[in-house]
Amino acid sequence: MNVVEVLIEGGKASPGPPLGPALGPLGVNIKEVVGTVNELTKDYAGMEVPVKITIDATGKVDITVGVPPTSALIKRALGIEKAKPDSTTGYVGDISLKQIREIAQKKRGEMLSTSLKSAVKEIIGTCVSMSVRVEGKDAKETQREIEEGKYDEVMT
Repeated sequence: MNVVEVLIEGGKASPGPPLGPALGPLGVNIKEVVGTVNELTKDYAGMEVPVKITIDATGKVDITVGVPPTSALIKRALGIEKAKPDSTTGYVGDISLKQIREIAQKKRGEMLSTSLKSAVKEIIGTCVSMSVRVEGKDAKETQREIEEGKYDEVMT
């Protein structure tokens, strides 16, 4: 069994590097694999996506697409390129709990969190390190409010 793991920009895989040279010696239809990868990653256009391609002894190809890093999903939700704080406010932007919940649901399979509530708190932890406000407040304050149960109706 052969495994190829690469980071691909969503929807923009090509037969060139890194896929072509890695898949060529394995005897698979590179054009077909590239087409499948692009179809599976098109929702993450503009973001680096981890892709794992497994080829078994019979030549069967299995493609698994991961989820981009949490910080990339937050930047996409905010519509920003870089997480550099505004010099006047000290924040890069303001994200809603609804957006955080959506990110947590996408990342849930890769997280150690046992509940949506803890996954949301984990995503907010990334917001803290990125200088992102949550619901117009400092992210740490929103984390405390979640712990106190203020947003329990949103966490179900």
